[in-house]
Amino acid sequence: MQNFLLPIATVFVFLLIWQIAAATGAVPESKLPQPTRILNTFFEKMQSPDPDGSTLIQNALASLKVTLAGLLMGIFLGTPIGLLMGWYKPVDNFVRPLFEIIRPIPPIAWIPLTILWIGVGMFAKVMIIFFSAFIPCILNSYAGIKGTSKTLINVSKTFGATNFEIFYKIGVPSAMPMVFAGMRIAMGGAWGTLVAAELLAANTGLGYMIMMGRQFGRPDIIVLGMVVIGILGYLFTLTFEKIENYIVRGRAEHEK
Repeated sequence: MQNFLLPIATVFVFLLIWQIAAATGAVPESKLPQPTRILNTFFEKMQSPDPDGSTLIQNALASLKVTLAGLLMGIFLGTPIGLLMGWYKPVDNFVRPLFEIIRPIPPIAWIPLTILWIGVGMFAKVMIIFFSAFIPCILNSYAGIKGTSKTLINVSKTFGATNFEIFYKIGVPSAMPMVFAGMRIAMGGAWGTLVAAELLAANTGLGYMIMMGRQFGRPDIIVLGMVVIGILGYLFTLTFEKIENYIVRGRAEHEK
């Protein structure tokens, strides 16, 4: 019960301090609206498309579509590459030079080149999200499989297992905790670059809604968009944790 109530109490205290600061004028309403105003805007945006042309649900669904597409691309391409790099030395030697060049480049730095290559639109936004998710998946998958127990590897070789059998029966399962950690980092990066991605000729989405809120001088719209992104990101994290626990628990039961 305490684990459940403490986070709620933390949020409540934060909102209370925010409300008092805004209501007393310590923070100007034009800079940061009261939480009650944000709540009113939430109910208004559920039905009204003003000022950006879409309701809150439409914006949220558009952002989910872009984020999920880019995130899944990053996971399904980055994870196998990281696992193969960590297990097979020739693959590591072949991929690493290019990877080390690409790794420090911020995802938003790809925006001009993405526009030049594929123009603007849905796929361009997905690619920006992909760049933010791809690198963490490679890094964590690589580190995870590198940590495979040498004892288990040697025992498997003693019993005649091939290198590929050791890879997918021992290496990949042992890397799963780090793989899922990489997915969570990738998810955070995906949501973090959402606003930048939706600058690419977007006409809907939470990032677009935030930018329109800035142009129309509506801080309540800006904060609402930020809060919804935060909530969606948190729900994604909970979902990943459930999937991770299910897979790890299933693996543990299988080993028994």
